[in-house]
Amino acid sequence: MDKKEFRVLIKYCFLKGKNTVEAKTWHDVEFPDTAPGKSTIKDWHTKFRRVEMSTEDDERSGCPKEMVSDENILKIHKMVLNYRKLRLNEMADTLNISTEPVHHIIHEYMDMRKLCAKWMPRELTFNQKQRRVDDSEQCLKMIKHNKPEFLRRYVTMDETWLHHFTPKSKRRSSEWTVRHDEPTPKRGKTQQSAGKFMASIFWDAHGIIFIDYLEKRRTINSDYYIALLDRLNEEITENNRI
Repeated sequence: MDKKEFRVLIKYCFLKGKNTVEAKTWHDVEFPDTAPGKSTIKDWHTKFRRVEMSTEDDERSGCPKEMVSDENILKIHKMVLNYRKLRLNEMADTLNISTEPVHHIIHEYMDMRKLCAKWMPRELTFNQKQRRVDDSEQCLKMIKHNKPEFLRRYVTMDETWLHHFTPKSKRRSSEWTVRHDEPTPKRGKTQQSAGKFMASIFWDAHGIIFIDYLEKRRTINSDYYIALLDRLNEEITENNRI
């Protein structure tokens, strides 16, 4: 049953003197899978009592059919292809129509949606992308040749920001209560401190090799990463991880 038919039934229950609880019980028995919720029945019941609602569907503005023409669809399609960041009001102003038919054409006829660009530190050049492909293929060959030895010698790293103070999560601050009527524990709202520093962590199959903490006012550039790799080489040699 659709919404209009349910409104008719609820008004029938109202005219028969049934309250919202009785109407809800009757609907659950007769239409267990599609019956409206308790709040919906209560809301409709109140509007029927105040004569603020009828059993007919409300009029909707809709989209004028003359605006959704093949000509407008073709024009909007060309505009979007020429400039993907074009906004609805800009297309509507160009065609001298409202934004509603433009929105209707883009979503219903062209099946398009607008997505935000994914942020990334910087775009790689063709040579950098090819270098990553070559390195990945070389690693795959080494794995196939001797997987245990490759995993033993493989070293990876990651970077993370560490705040000077990080508040406990809601789960970590939970406490056991002795009685059911015991009040809920309270704690003041805290935020992460603004002060933070970056940690670079290197590890292999045996565990962490070393952690480097970025010095204040130190610039992250190629010299910084070269120094990190030199230190990594020294740590691996000293710990006999070759």
